[in-house]
Amino acid sequence: MPPSDERRPAAGSGGVQSLERAFALLEHMADAGGETGLSELAGSSGLPLPTIHRLMRTLVASGYVRQQPDRRYALGPRLIRLGESAARPMATWARPHLARLVEETGETANMALLDGDEVVYVAQVPSRHAMRMFTEVGRRVLPHSTGVGKALLAHRPAAEVRGILARNGMPAATERTIISPEVFLRELERVRGEGYAVDDNEQELGVRCLAVVVPGAPAPAAVSVSGPSGRLTEAATEKIVPLLHEVARDISASLGCGT
Repeated sequence: MPPSDERRPAAGSGGVQSLERAFALLEHMADAGGETGLSELAGSSGLPLPTIHRLMRTLVASGYVRQQPDRRYALGPRLIRLGESAARPMATWARPHLARLVEETGETANMALLDGDEVVYVAQVPSRHAMRMFTEVGRRVLPHSTGVGKALLAHRPAAEVRGILARNGMPAATERTIISPEVFLRELERVRGEGYAVDDNEQELGVRCLAVVVPGAPAPAAVSVSGPSGRLTEAATEKIVPLLHEVARDISASLGCGT
């Protein structure tokens, strides 16, 4: 008896088609902000509704997806453990590259991930300066007042960004914090245009941060350099940003992501 479509290996991949389709559906859900309906999944994935329904039933039974009271589907809690476990080796692989940033800039280097509606710092190499920026690994912050947060949200759909801002609110950490969704969306346009994000005294007075995304990372990731505003000047920015992009590409390559 020939294998069903769900079990047949995908052409040219050597894999099991049902697994590939299930993972693709999870990625489509993530791209949609973590919650979607069957018809939306059919439109984004191109799969037939019966196939999607069958796969979603399996994912729900496994805890990787949950069904809402309104019949829509959301990413499930079992994915959190997988994400946290995946972040640990990412941080380990990133540390040598962060150390290079510190060596060449003299400032603190960080790596952060977008986890739900928040940014979490997963790796850091501190500056050797007595006056330096220190962010505890594991610290969670709201994205609207941080360089890494701006870098991570810059290429997300505007509707998704608005949703994150609405759920989090936009509290002012300093007098420089952006507290308007419209102003923040314009700031993200600038980030996309210039290729890097800046936290200019927005999270902490006297501190600037420059950040770029890690291209192709398995989870949305960004690297940054942080330090006193007096050292991270506009002149320093011109030198540091190309280095940040180079290091981000190197991290991507070390993760096997390519660019």
